[in-house]
Amino acid sequence: MVKVVYEVVQHDGGWAYRLGDVYSEAFPTHSEALEAARIVAAEQQVGGDSAEISWQDDKGKWHEEYAEGGDRPETEVVDGNWRTHPAATSPRA
Repeated sequence: MVKVVYEVVQHDGGWAYRLGDVYSEAFPTHSEALEAARIVAAEQQVGGDSAEISWQDDKGKWHEEYAEGGDRPETEVVDGNWRTHPAATSPRA
């Protein structure tokens, strides 16, 4: 199973969550960024309809595949030294 990790970090004069090298919009407070990351992580786990999808890799090659709507990744929100499940409450929030 794939695991998706969102990390809450300082960014652009505020706070954001990131996935790899991609940042969310900046939030004025740490708590707002943490809550947004938890919401996104929870939504990532909601299944959808199965469908044929096409996507482009980092070399520009297009791929087509069948995606199972219920095949959702495990998600985690990382906040500094705290690792929490999206529905859990962080003591630093």
